[in-house]
Amino acid sequence: MAILIDAGQLQDRLQPTTTVDGWQRFVDADPVDFPLLAEDQWSALSSPQRLRYDEARIAHHAELVVVTTSAIREINHEGRLLALMNQREKGARRGLIVSGAAATGKTTAIKQLGRLHELRVRARYPGGGDRIPVVYVTAPPKGSPRKMAMEFARFLGLPASSRANATDIADAVCQLLIDVRCELVIVDELHNINMATSAGEDHSDHMKYLTEHLPATFIYAGIDIERTGMFTGVRGRQLAGRCVLVATGPFPYHDEWRQLVAGMESALRLHRHEPGSLAALAQYLHHRTGGMIGSLSHLIRAAAIRAILDGTEALTQAAMDAVRIDHAAESASRRVSSRR
Repeated sequence: MAILIDAGQLQDRLQPTTTVDGWQRFVDADPVDFPLLAEDQWSALSSPQRLRYDEARIAHHAELVVVTTSAIREINHEGRLLALMNQREKGARRGLIVSGAAATGKTTAIKQLGRLHELRVRARYPGGGDRIPVVYVTAPPKGSPRKMAMEFARFLGLPASSRANATDIADAVCQLLIDVRCELVIVDELHNINMATSAGEDHSDHMKYLTEHLPATFIYAGIDIERTGMFTGVRGRQLAGRCVLVATGPFPYHDEWRQLVAGMESALRLHRHEPGSLAALAQYLHHRTGGMIGSLSHLIRAAAIRAILDGTEALTQAAMDAVRIDHAAESASRRVSSRR
């Protein structure tokens, strides 16, 4: 009996999205529709077949589906609008900053924005194989303008001499990005740049240099950007004057949260799970995770994988109680419980 989904389905997605090959594999990767075997087929699997089948299901749950939230829709809308507005802009182009607490879906949202933009460009220019419409990099911690420039060079696969300075590398990067008609530059982990330090000021100046030399829309994301001094001082005020801010946060317990849980439940591939039972635990899940989508994803994915490994094949409250999630969510959950 053939196993329809290879357990190595994620192998091609292991490359980091901070390289052009890894990013393009991420863009190319469509959600896998994993078929759950019928009861008689599942029972008839040999031990090697069951092992491969379970490994494939574990791979499926490790990735799971990206549920489109209101935050993702808003960020997609604002990002696309800015890209359209900037396409004929000759002066200072407008950018987008996504700011919020950890585990509120910032990185997922900006990557989805980049993916959708690149897919639209590919559809518009079907023969444009030499294009690199989107660049995705992360701001290096305690870095320097040269290290930031190297992140762009590394994404593009550009060799950089050890003697090259930040401006030399940035010039090479800008020229190549112009040649490949880059339209969207995504800089994640912006909170790594401390604007209160001289190194942070140098970083800011370097990013300003890139925005002035590239005809592209810049998208930034980081933790609580508006509270870290990013918009203070001359440089910060200039950044604030050029960027739209979209804030992410925990989901309140209302219809969207319940829809989010139901969307994740629909992606489960477990043989003993009762449909709708996870959605019925939406309030419990909100209490456990504090409404944080990153914590919710971790909890559901980990519980599903454990259900495969231990043979229970279902998600229950007792099973999820046994799953450890991030410390921030666990601490918040304990504080709420202690008040009751």
